[in-house]
Amino acid sequence: MSANNVEMTAELIAAHGLSEDEFAQIVRLINRQPNLTELGIFSAMWNEHCSYKSSRVWLRTLPTDGPQVVCGPGENAGIVDIGDGQVAVFKMESHNHPSFIEPYQGAATGVGGIMRDIFTMGARPVANLNALRFGDPAHPKTRHLVSGVVAGIGGYGNCIGVPTVGGEVNFDAGYNGNILVNAMCVGVADADKVFYSAASGIGNPVVYVGSKTGRDGIHGASMASAEFDDKSEEKRPTVQVGDPFTEKLLLEACLELMAGDAVIAIQDMGAAGLTCSAVEMASKGGLGLLLDLDKVPCRETGMSAYEMMLSESQERMLMVLHPDRTEAAREIFDRWELDFAIIGETTDTRRFVIQHGGAIVADLPVDVLAEDAPVYQRPWTPTPAAPAIGSDAVAAPDDLAATIVKLVGGPHLCSRRWVWEQYDHMVMGDTVQRPGGDAAVVRVHGTRKGLAATTDVTPRYCLADPKEGGKQAIAEAYRNLSAVGAKPLATTDCLNFGNPEKPETMGQFVGCIEGIGEACRALDMPIVSGNVSLYNETNGVAIPPTPAIGAIGLIDDIAQMTTIGLRDDGDLLFIIGETRGHLGQSLYAREIANVTEGAPPPVDLATEKRHGEFVRAQITAGQVNAVHDISDGGLIIAGIEMAMAGGIGCAIALDTTHCALHALLFGEDQGRYLVTAAADKAAGLRAAATDAGIPLQQLGKVGGSDIVIDGITAIPLAELTQAHEDWLPELMRL
Repeated sequence: MSANNVEMTAELIAAHGLSEDEFAQIVRLINRQPNLTELGIFSAMWNEHCSYKSSRVWLRTLPTDGPQVVCGPGENAGIVDIGDGQVAVFKMESHNHPSFIEPYQGAATGVGGIMRDIFTMGARPVANLNALRFGDPAHPKTRHLVSGVVAGIGGYGNCIGVPTVGGEVNFDAGYNGNILVNAMCVGVADADKVFYSAASGIGNPVVYVGSKTGRDGIHGASMASAEFDDKSEEKRPTVQVGDPFTEKLLLEACLELMAGDAVIAIQDMGAAGLTCSAVEMASKGGLGLLLDLDKVPCRETGMSAYEMMLSESQERMLMVLHPDRTEAAREIFDRWELDFAIIGETTDTRRFVIQHGGAIVADLPVDVLAEDAPVYQRPWTPTPAAPAIGSDAVAAPDDLAATIVKLVGGPHLCSRRWVWEQYDHMVMGDTVQRPGGDAAVVRVHGTRKGLAATTDVTPRYCLADPKEGGKQAIAEAYRNLSAVGAKPLATTDCLNFGNPEKPETMGQFVGCIEGIGEACRALDMPIVSGNVSLYNETNGVAIPPTPAIGAIGLIDDIAQMTTIGLRDDGDLLFIIGETRGHLGQSLYAREIANVTEGAPPPVDLATEKRHGEFVRAQITAGQVNAVHDISDGGLIIAGIEMAMAGGIGCAIALDTTHCALHALLFGEDQGRYLVTAAADKAAGLRAAATDAGIPLQQLGKVGGSDIVIDGITAIPLAELTQAHEDWLPELMRL
């Protein structure tokens, strides 16, 4: 039976991720029933992953503009001005479901896909980051997933020669059935050599370049738009297979072509493959496309039109070229030993027409596939407000030193060195701040400028109070960039949530979006790109709400960059910001005192901005030697992290008149930094803080080989470092 004669049963429609109402809408819009190939095309274009049908109404509320913004959401990646005729291009994407099913290839192709989003726009990728969330370390699948994902990220990034410079790795039982693999890439381009995806002109050739098309990844985007269950392993064939060596060739060939004037439009074949890339090019350009699938390079025999249109084979691009430049373009791709095929042309029909075997197998209005995709205002229920809890509700530790060692050497705060040492973070020779600090920094090649990048979110805050958690994710990204001396420029997001058809889950999404938007406006960090990943749940159990934030900032002169490591014996240690001892949702409360209720720490955005500006000013003025923002674990953990990074101890003294010692040490109050200054510059730092109205308090002094707290306890730095470094390697050796 041909694709044109397949019966549209309820089971077939449901298998394509479409509801009965959506199918009825399709029939109304095209005034007939679709055939199987057309049904597959609608399935690809109308799923959550491509259409954002449950999230679009809320995404429109986010701030996306600013004087630094060259291109906001809607293209392959966002673009911001970094001066001197250059731009930074960046984005974050999810590859969650594929990575749970097949961790190596799922993670590897996530890295490959995000890099194509960057060089599609004419930018050379200069840095990769990732935000990884795994289940309970004791869960039987966790070690397998960690091993596969890390190997996949390293294998792909290392082979293509782009440094992986930063990110997050977290463990929580909430991800036992659905891990998160979010990949971010940053690239640099000349401002006058940026390329977009909107097709233009009539009769221009549509060109396919890169690898051949196979049957891998079919329905990958649809799988990413559905919940998991106990049979998820059966979806393994929908996971794409990557080839980083081919991607390296594709990158160089595309950038060589883009150095000329042949390209009218270009689009990565990512989610939904040829279907999504072709429809987006036509839709954005207000044109139609005619494709002849007989001309598509295939690596498998007998592929149907349905399979070719839905394949998510990797390392492929679609272009519209100037007709008189086509043969010159072909010569470039032939030289790089990549497929180059003219598979169609632009038309003035505003229709998406596909031929195969000499017959028309699909003929659909472009607008129906793109602009007319459903947009839902899902019902949502606000997350009930969590009660504020005082420090007296969280017991003090029986043994302070043992508690600190346990936290530093546990899954939440241990060193991630085992992970990032598997990544080549120095390739290209421009990495000037390696993983392990507040933000990674890469030199803009051939200049003194530095691009800082970070990824952040605290899901336990988002679960307790989505709006405050959304604000905090942006605020911490702002602090991380400020802590290395970078002026924050803009953000990208990867919004990972459960089933949006559940009002409680949709309420989490709405709350986080409201918080993110408020913080982006207050801190001048617009959202310029991103991704939404919904249906992250298994057997009805959703992940914690995880709106991962990626952010970049600019350092005018990398000579002024700061790091977290304590530096000189005798430096004075200061805290910027007020400490109230907020223990609600702190790691100490949850992991040591077993108190899981309570509101997260509130975020004062005006204070965040003032403190960040002050810190950056002191870095530029050369007043401080080391800087670290205070986040998970509170000020004592931040101090220990600085000590371990610098290989030198410190002593701190705290005033417990108005707050218990354990709340001062472990409270996670926001808007705070630890800084050190040489003794002869301390007076200048104090004067600057007084003039700016910034809370500044001296905590102690750098020196020795211990962490000394109030004369109460002294913990050898060597013991802390060993606990910190050993936990993850020991987990992976089990």
